[in-house]
Amino acid sequence: MTLSELVRVAGARWSVEECFQAAKSQVGLDHYQVRHWTSWHRHITLAMFALAFLTAVAASAAPNRPADPHHSASNNDLITLTVPEIRHLLAAFFDPPAVTAARLLHWSTWRRRTRQQPVAATTDDGVPMNTSDQPAQLTG
Repeated sequence: MTLSELVRVAGARWSVEECFQAAKSQVGLDHYQVRHWTSWHRHITLAMFALAFLTAVAASAAPNRPADPHHSASNNDLITLTVPEIRHLLAAFFDPPAVTAARLLHWSTWRRRTRQQPVAATTDDGVPMNTSDQPAQLTG
């Protein structure tokens, strides 16, 4: 196994850990009390499916934004829907709270409008930094 392969695998571990942490906090991956492997497997499968569904909905709801990382968003732009936001909206839809749907959607729009827009990381010279999930390539 080469050094570059080891670095790639170590870098991939971070994204796997992030996925499991999201599944634990968003869809209850760690909320099981079962005695048999079959029950555990069903719970894990459904939790991971729920996270995949929420992630796919969040990805499909993302607006098309310019690819320029230095493009500043206007104050009226909403941040994209996140997995927790979609989970909250679906929970409110299937188990309605004491508030109306219009008020819930108004709150969601207000929250997404008032949140800070992410800013692309740059060096002191204004050069965009490598912010991808992929580790930097080693040159040898």
